[in-house]
Amino acid sequence: MTSAADPRAASPYERGNISDLLEAEGTIGESRTQFLTPRQLMLLRFRRNKMAVFSMWFMVLLYLSALLAPIISPYDKTHRFNKHLYLPPREIHIRADDGSWRRPFVYAVTIETNKETFTRDFVEDRSQQYPVQFFVKGDPYKLWGIFRMDWHLFGVENAEEVGPIFLLGGDKFGRDIFGRALHGGRISLTIGLVGVTIALVIGLLLGGLSGLYGGLVDNLIQRLIEFIRSIPTIPLWMGLAAAMPADWPQTRVYFGITIILSLLAWTTLARVVRGKFLSLRNEDFVLAAQSAGANQWYLIWQHLVPSFMSYVLVDITLAIPGMIIGETALSFLGLGLVSPTVSWGVMLKDAQQVVEIAIHPWILWPAMFVVVTVLALNFIGDGLRDAADPYADL
Repeated sequence: MTSAADPRAASPYERGNISDLLEAEGTIGESRTQFLTPRQLMLLRFRRNKMAVFSMWFMVLLYLSALLAPIISPYDKTHRFNKHLYLPPREIHIRADDGSWRRPFVYAVTIETNKETFTRDFVEDRSQQYPVQFFVKGDPYKLWGIFRMDWHLFGVENAEEVGPIFLLGGDKFGRDIFGRALHGGRISLTIGLVGVTIALVIGLLLGGLSGLYGGLVDNLIQRLIEFIRSIPTIPLWMGLAAAMPADWPQTRVYFGITIILSLLAWTTLARVVRGKFLSLRNEDFVLAAQSAGANQWYLIWQHLVPSFMSYVLVDITLAIPGMIIGETALSFLGLGLVSPTVSWGVMLKDAQQVVEIAIHPWILWPAMFVVVTVLALNFIGDGLRDAADPYADL
């Protein structure tokens, strides 16, 4: 039996020993402190931005839809329904006129002549119902240029007579705007990614050289940037695009426009990189790495670039919408891609006449794809900027 003076009988709080306190709290053997890496902290901050997360998943869905466009589209992008020119968007019903619930269906479409305007009006024949079928056979295609398939996500039988399912309406040639917009996203969205990748490499390289070495190299690169930025963007785009040979195939025109847009988009990033290099090259961690024998390339990619990655991410996410808008503008003006190539800008060429928009407003749907994509990318950029900020709170 221990006495009251025995130190072993005293409580851990009375003894004041740190190990005893931790043992009393039950913390020995398990750490109550969770250490997060910078990437984990960045991911945690980004996930708390609901709008950025929603925009990211929306862009993932949009890119997947463009990747699987032939399957999701009910018809081929060149399929023409000559009897249904400018067919308005079709309404898919799940409830019949008698109030009963049905599987998704559409009514047959009949064509009537408006005696006042002498135009064709499409009227639903509510006596004929046609169910919407899923995974139906239709126009053949080659998925990604490899697999021969003829399956489509949805469709309706005898579309030539009862009317095709145009979710977003049809154009002046009777083609499905919804399917063509998905196919057009392949070009409009990839131009942004490819162009930004090229601009990122050029901006990091020239901006890094300018900020790291200074002197004559800095003066030459900065004067080049000022010269490019002093030229109005749209006339410069138009001039370079018009300089491309008219007999070039569309694939070569695609890469030509991508290069043109990327050669004009690197200047902003180069300025940001230069400023960060100037402010960081004399920091203690950089000088310590130099003293340890680190070469210039290791110093740039392992120490300098990661320290201002938040600015790079924001610039990338803001540059992609700019390139998408640039391609859309050039194609809209007839200086970029042309039919039969499908992009959002090529599709918007049909909306150049105000009369066409007033009579058939659904031909502006490709513009909505551009607007929503630009907004989503901007929200993602804002979320990444806040997440990569080292001074932001959790």
